[in-house]
Amino acid sequence: MLERVAIFGVGLIGGSFALALKEAGAVGEVVGVDRNALNRHLALELGVIDREESDSAKAVSGAALVLLAMPLGQMRSVIEHIAPHIDEESVLTDAGSTKQDVVRLACELLPGSLARFVPAHPIAGAERSGVTAARADLFREHNVVITPLAETSAASIALVREAWTACGAHTCQMSAAFHDRVLAAVSHLPHLLAFALVEELAGRADAEEFFRFAGTGFRDFTRIAGSSPEMWRDVCLSNRAALVSELESYQEQLSSLRNLLLAGDADALEALFARARDGRSAWLAGNKPVDGRNDS
Repeated sequence: MLERVAIFGVGLIGGSFALALKEAGAVGEVVGVDRNALNRHLALELGVIDREESDSAKAVSGAALVLLAMPLGQMRSVIEHIAPHIDEESVLTDAGSTKQDVVRLACELLPGSLARFVPAHPIAGAERSGVTAARADLFREHNVVITPLAETSAASIALVREAWTACGAHTCQMSAAFHDRVLAAVSHLPHLLAFALVEELAGRADAEEFFRFAGTGFRDFTRIAGSSPEMWRDVCLSNRAALVSELESYQEQLSSLRNLLLAGDADALEALFARARDGRSAWLAGNKPVDGRNDS
């Protein structure tokens, strides 16, 4: 039982974390902080949080666990405000989609609290954002990656693991650098591609005609382009080196496809499609959450 949890950013992730802990009976009080006062009020009305707070110092006072779940672009400002006020017993964690930048901020702004800082990333989400999108089962059977610093204590890691486990998630552990490289390929790049495709079509003079005939394939591929622009702006910029590398690899693949099309090479196209289909089928067949430690 966590007597008090303070959550900065009461949106999809922060709100779902609160609801999941409440449903599991794993928290006594949830204090919510959000730059949007209306969102804070709504979170309180919906019962997502038990108390709203605009004062960072009051919010973290007495908190067993502090979760930073706001967009990455706000991370520096929030950490600077709460750093002098975090209790010596409080554990601090985050839910950011990139980890190396968060680790650098912690080393710069929390030098005396690194033993109690546990960077983490829940691999779960939805295209909708805000507290109204929050739900208690969002993390159930999903992975949460923990990327601790060398200074992070085992007790702090254990507390964060237990909190996510109470939410129904599976936790695993890896380095921040490996996390960012993997997520650039399987998460950040797909979002970038979805945004780019919709932007390209929407910019055409006859865009309405194209969208009128778009079917389920287009809808499925571009679903994630409905995600928060601010959040994904921050994610892409935070992980831009790894993302540019993945984008360049993808461009090479597109160039190869273009050459096959120009050559009319039916056999090579079919073979490529078959390999991709089989690769996806194998992934789906073994798509089980990682449960345990995976240091890379």
